[in-house]
Amino acid sequence: MNVRRLIPTTAVAGAVALGLVTLSACGGSSSAADKGTDGKLDVVASFYPVQYLAEQIGGGHVAVQTLTEPGVEPHDLELKPRQIGELSDADVLLYLKGVQPAVDKAIDQAGVEHTVDAATLTTLEAHGTSAGHAHEGEESHDHAHEGEESHEGHDHGSEGGLDPHVWLDPVKYAEVAKGVGAAFAKADPDHAADYEKNTAALVKKLGDLDTAFETGLKNTETRTFITTHSAFGYLAERYHLEQEGITGVDPESEPSPARVKELQDIAKADKVSTVFFETLASDKTAKTLAQDTGLKTDVLDPLEGITDKSKGDDYVEVMQANLAALKKALGAK
Repeated sequence: MNVRRLIPTTAVAGAVALGLVTLSACGGSSSAADKGTDGKLDVVASFYPVQYLAEQIGGGHVAVQTLTEPGVEPHDLELKPRQIGELSDADVLLYLKGVQPAVDKAIDQAGVEHTVDAATLTTLEAHGTSAGHAHEGEESHDHAHEGEESHEGHDHGSEGGLDPHVWLDPVKYAEVAKGVGAAFAKADPDHAADYEKNTAALVKKLGDLDTAFETGLKNTETRTFITTHSAFGYLAERYHLEQEGITGVDPESEPSPARVKELQDIAKADKVSTVFFETLASDKTAKTLAQDTGLKTDVLDPLEGITDKSKGDDYVEVMQANLAALKKALGAK
């Protein structure tokens, strides 16, 4: 799966690494005033989805650094020895286990008391290239072919082959936000009330986003969308859509001839109009398939990072752009 106005990794000086899952080793608590020299809670976030939560929930009480620079695909991140050494200085580490192997290993070694794995803050599920897509009169079947892996996007995935892309479902993302808020309150009890207030405001914002998706995608001409990056399993399930991934492993790899033929058949049967690609990966595969099938192309952003090419300055704005793209492609009424 390939998603910023992020802070350079060279500035990582005691912070909190973001991810999606476990809140581990949270014994004892200490005031933020006992931490960073500026009295702020030093948080290191692994990549954008957790960085956004830290900034929204922490507000002026936290200093957030990120390990993933703008334009870098998170799962390809390699850390320098200095960065790994500096992780132990963080007050809070926020990350999403399974997305960035190098980060997972470094965080395990850091031994920071307040380490939050976002994946443990909600329920993960397994999502393949297609979740058993069936057409009228057909039996439900799996679109993964011999030699192809049923996948959760790229090679990354949490333990047990579970899909880590929970941030693309506003409801699950809100669950994670609540867990992060609780973790901040435990790490910095002097500002617990503010963290609680900020968390509530963010959850309200995500609730409004969920309502917009639910309403906007309620009535459409088709429920199927094709994308190079199968990162949208949770989103598709939440709003009763069918995600069809092109390659099943990497958005820049070439799909098999059998998969191309199958997608052509699916596009025709389900009246698909658009093939989606993303901003951080090559659009070659999507454009080739679109040309061969007479379809249009558009961007559906998996939000693993924000760059100048992103259709928005933050999570909510880019998700709103994703909604607009889906409404257009699916023929929302």
